[in-house]
Order: sequence, then structure tokens, then C-alpha cells
Amino acid sequence: MFGFTDRRPTFDVSSRSSPSETLVVGVSEFGLAGLTAVDYLVTHLGLEETGHIRVDELPTITPFAEGRPRHHTRLYSRDDLDVTVLVGELFLPPSAADAFGQAVIEWTDANGIDETVALSGVPTAHGPDEHVTYHIATDDYRSERLEDLDPAVPAMGGGYLAGVNGALLSHGMETALAACVYTTPVHAQTPDADAALRLLETLDRVYDLGVDLGPLEAFAEQVSRQYEELAARMEAAEAEVGERQAEDRMYM
Repeated sequence: MFGFTDRRPTFDVSSRSSPSETLVVGVSEFGLAGLTAVDYLVTHLGLEETGHIRVDELPTITPFAEGRPRHHTRLYSRDDLDVTVLVGELFLPPSAADAFGQAVIEWTDANGIDETVALSGVPTAHGPDEHVTYHIATDDYRSERLEDLDPAVPAMGGGYLAGVNGALLSHGMETALAACVYTTPVHAQTPDADAALRLLETLDRVYDLGVDLGPLEAFAEQVSRQYEELAARMEAAEAEVGERQAEDRMYM
């Protein structure tokens, strides 16, 4: 229970400088793949905070690092880079996601942003051969960014999008805003660094950002080893419990 009031949450976007023509969005959701990806972009492209988003009528958080607080949803950019990045650490319940998406849309319209790109993980059953990035995009985005890309980014099959991603794509279908969601299957492990790596590899191919993905690859391998070791310890513990239960039954 979030303890909402009867009023819908409202979001206020505040920016100190004009954004770039492309907005890349990553928010807190299952697997944290998109959030991990945009956070990595900010750090490794040396972006500076240029704005933030406030919210009313919704319980919020105040993240901090090394004793310094920060806004939960922030905008980053750099003068010589035509990309603005939105990092959203606040988890948005479904009842608030549409309002957040509309606030971002109003801000993009007011600031002349030409295209929005969301990085997102999808919790779906999948096999190892499905560890790829897919796209869901408006026609103008596909013709501008994806038609001549080699190798191609495959289209996502069927389904639907809700919340922030759905709002951005819906707005893109009705206006001149080119919109795309890059998505990839994610696991329950958090963060799914492998999924974040796949999203960034795709984004870097499309926009030629020149991101050094080496540190993220190392982090993904470290996370994978940690989960493998945890699974092995749990399996050993279960086996030990089973052996003890078998011994107890012998003396019944």
C-alpha cells in the first residue's frame, strides 16, 4: 500500500538549460536494466546534471552517495553531445506512470526535442538465444535510425506497452516526435547487468556515442559469478538438509 490521497500525482520538470534533440530515458523497473544503462552513460560520458523532476502526492525517495543527497529523477547532458539522459531512480506504481509520461511529453514538446528513446527490460520467459535487444518504434524513427543499420535491431513480436514507455510511443504516433523503446529480456536478479550491456551496445551502434563498455562488461561478469556462487551455496545447503532428513528417518 502506498497510501495515496484521492488526487493523482503531479510531476514538475525543471531544467537549467535547453535539452538536446534526443532524450534517452531509463527508469526504475523490473531488473533495473534501463536504469543501470543510463546511469552508466552519465558516468562514462561525463555528463552534468542539468535538471530534475519533482513529484507531488506520491511517496518519494532521496538517494545519496558519499553523504551527498540527489534528486530521484534527474536530467543530464553535455554541450558537445546531442543527447540528454533522464535517470529515474524512483519506482513509479502503474497509477502514477501515465502522469509521469505526460509530464515528460509536455516538457519534450516545449523544448523542441525531436525524438525519445526508452531503454527497458521485459520480464519474459526466454532462452539463451533470445538474449538480444529488440525495438518497438514509430515509423519515422525506424526510417531515420533503423532501416540502414547493419546488423539490424529486430522488431519485438506482439504485446503492449503501458506506463512511461507506452505514453511516449503513443505520443510519437500522434505527433512529429519520433519515439522508440529498446527492450531486452531480463532476469529476476538485480541489477541485470548483462541486459543493461545489451541495451547500451545497441544504443551505441545507433548513435555512435563512443561509450567504453569494458567496465560494464567486467561488472556483468562479476554479478554473474556472484549469482552462480549463491546458487551453488543454496544447492549445497538444500542437499545437506535432505541428507539430515534421510538420516533422521533411519532412526524413526
